[in-house]
Amino acid sequence: MMFVPGDNAGMLSNSYIYLPDSVMFDLEDAVSIAEKDTARLLVYNTLKAKIYGDIETVVRINGVDTPFWEADLEMAVRGGAEVIRLPKTENVNEVKELEIKIGKIEKECGREFGSTKIITAIESASGVVNAVEIAACSSRMVAIALAGFDYLVDMQTERSSGTEPELFFARATVLHAARAAKIDAFDVAYGNVNDEEGFMREVNIAKNLGFNGKSLIHPRQIELLHKAYKPTQPELDHAKKVIEAAKTAEEKGLGVVSLNGKMIDPPVIQAAQRVILLADYS
Repeated sequence: MMFVPGDNAGMLSNSYIYLPDSVMFDLEDAVSIAEKDTARLLVYNTLKAKIYGDIETVVRINGVDTPFWEADLEMAVRGGAEVIRLPKTENVNEVKELEIKIGKIEKECGREFGSTKIITAIESASGVVNAVEIAACSSRMVAIALAGFDYLVDMQTERSSGTEPELFFARATVLHAARAAKIDAFDVAYGNVNDEEGFMREVNIAKNLGFNGKSLIHPRQIELLHKAYKPTQPELDHAKKVIEAAKTAEEKGLGVVSLNGKMIDPPVIQAAQRVILLADYS
């Protein structure tokens, strides 16, 4: 999910060429107060132009504690954004307020009710503590994301190197909240675009924990992320063998499936299906 500043006309008009899975037009932190109206108009025109094709379009609105969020939301829903990303989400009430407003706008502008989805961004200790309730509070919710910069400020600490223990609890909590709610989870953005080694270290942490992806701030990070998540050929070959063995056993009416002397149960089959899905997607 690549951030694109809402007031940058050049990036809005051509970021699709980098083939992100999802592009997030940012009206919040990337845009100064003086440029909020301009950014809103630019993003609206970009959405209406429909130049992003199959790339998911997300709009990060300003928080519900600001005077900008309602105008942002009106523009995004009427413009056709697929997803609204709510920053600095603290509790369920904020999401419910957003949900009601989205439904009202959809009805007014003729969009299918429920077609606008929500991603909540967790950026504070309160958000982490309430993550389980937040993730499950709306049928519009498709993902929950951890935003590391604000979270670490709230926790009165900063990033370290290596395994980054200062983010572990937040990552684990947000991820468990997402899995319990059966939605996706996105890891934090990595701010140093010139530090490829540090970025890949974080990508591997996120992947190994189970995150579905990562918020990105620069196009050069896209290919690195895709490569990290793409299954290796041996992984893909094994997954195909698992699926084939399971299919053969089902056709023969066998209750127990084995491959190379190891039992194949439903979780193993599900994991193999996910490997194949990722390979096909990549």
